[in-house]
Amino acid sequence: GLPLQRLLALPTRGPLASHGRAFGTSAGRRNTFNVQDGSDFQDRVVNSPKPVVVDFHAQWCGPCKILGPRLEKLVAKQEGKVLMAKVDIDDHTDLAIEYEVSAVPTVLAMKNGDVVDKFVGIKDEDQLEAFLKKLIGA
Repeated sequence: GLPLQRLLALPTRGPLASHGRAFGTSAGRRNTFNVQDGSDFQDRVVNSPKPVVVDFHAQWCGPCKILGPRLEKLVAKQEGKVLMAKVDIDDHTDLAIEYEVSAVPTVLAMKNGDVVDKFVGIKDEDQLEAFLKKLIGA
């Protein structure tokens, strides 16, 4: 299901790229990744030397489609101080259960493998920025 997910995500990014924002988008991609499986989550999230924002989402979740790109953009602005992991709950039910995700979108803030903060539902950019700054410790 992952290649399909990438295709679905492309149209929302397309117009941004044409307004000279392509650099920002490509920089954001390096800081954002789709979790492939449990061991990938362990390696790239739990064992990450950097703080990680974990976006638990689903294809069928309307608010996720708004929150995801909004959060991605703000993570990219942090210039690598924080990473973003995207977890599709339908592909990774085990992770959703382990982290007690009962609704989407649920976003966890993780530092040194521990959940230090979380929110459920949609937030505006100011709230997301405050969430990231608190995580980074800025």
